[in-house]
Amino acid sequence: MSASITTVSHPFVDALVAGGRALPASAASWLNTRRAAALERANALSVPTTRDEEWRFTDLAPLNHLHYGLPVADTAPVDVAAYIVPEAALRLTFVDGVYAPSLSNSGSVQAGATVSTLAEALKANAAWIEPHLASHAGFNKQVFTALNTAWLRDGAVVHLAKNTVLSEPLHLLFITTQKNAATCPRCLIVAESGAECIVIEDYVATTRDAYFTNAVTEIAVASNARVSHVRLQRESGQAVHIASCAVSLAKDASYVSQSIAFGARLSRFNLDVIHHGEGAQAAIDGLALISGKQCADTHTTMDHAHPNGRCTQLHKTIVGDEAHAVFNGKVLVRKDAQLTNSAQQSRNLLLSGKARVDTKPQLEIFADDVKCAHGATVGQLDAEQLFYLKSRGLPDTQARNLLTFAFGAEIVHRIPIPSLVAQLERAVMAQTQASV
Repeated sequence: MSASITTVSHPFVDALVAGGRALPASAASWLNTRRAAALERANALSVPTTRDEEWRFTDLAPLNHLHYGLPVADTAPVDVAAYIVPEAALRLTFVDGVYAPSLSNSGSVQAGATVSTLAEALKANAAWIEPHLASHAGFNKQVFTALNTAWLRDGAVVHLAKNTVLSEPLHLLFITTQKNAATCPRCLIVAESGAECIVIEDYVATTRDAYFTNAVTEIAVASNARVSHVRLQRESGQAVHIASCAVSLAKDASYVSQSIAFGARLSRFNLDVIHHGEGAQAAIDGLALISGKQCADTHTTMDHAHPNGRCTQLHKTIVGDEAHAVFNGKVLVRKDAQLTNSAQQSRNLLLSGKARVDTKPQLEIFADDVKCAHGATVGQLDAEQLFYLKSRGLPDTQARNLLTFAFGAEIVHRIPIPSLVAQLERAVMAQTQASV
């Protein structure tokens, strides 16, 4: 590693870089090389500011006044009962960034599927990991991805061999319990040709204090494979949650995503999907439900690099009190990606006069035979709908709660897991009643 690395001027990044240096070397030399390169980039890159176009609506300056550190070893019991998904065939649980076998459900999955920690997968069969790990989520320009990769030691791994179809979902649960802890969760999901699965990626907390989660997920979907990805962000109301998800789709591959964000004082989620093969399909749904002084920022990039690609995207926000939601959705259609069909909608509901939404849908089209559209709406509850409900005898508050719930429930009801839908319905109802 170069001896002339620039010193980081941001205390919380400096602490994370120091943590990356402290990790022991992996048995896989290629992983050590990637971690070292990421550590060097983390030292060289600066934390984004509002002067950066991709961050102009979200100010990270408060991070400079916080001091995060490595979680300390803690044997305090953790109750996961509230987060259990009964339909899940298997659950991997990580507490403060460390795998917790006693809180995991290591039930058996069918032949052809591997669901384990990264450390275990590297010992068993690293051949399929090397082409994917730290390859899809680039860290050359992203300081938070670089930090996560520099910390890379363990994480959750899902691998489906050719034509392996899992009928039951898999649950990857990440729990934070410690104040001021900084963790870097990592997920790798690889579906070989013809494989299918549903994966739940879930972030929760047992503390109400401030802490920092810096998560990275990589998903590779081979030809004719299908991955359904449910992502839940239910962090502490004082937390900072920065996350990136990079998805690679081969020929005729399918990716379906529902991303729900309730928690964190400040959250940012980057979702980048690349069509690496003809006929790839993606359906992306998002919901941010925030209040108080929360800030929820979602950036998506749909890169159509091959012909006959399909994508539908619907992102909704419900913003109360003095909260601030951001959505930036970019659809890129490259020159040779003829016959692409891509549609994007951003719909935003403001529940107070001080709530704020910044939405920026984008189309960049370099092909001439495509069908692409985007739209954005920002408004309050529909007065006619409200009048109709009140004319049928509903009190004003109950009518507002019902309309707000229905607005968010459209996204929740698309999740293909009944018990999880019921959990989230209760959460949406509780938060809409508190916000309206």
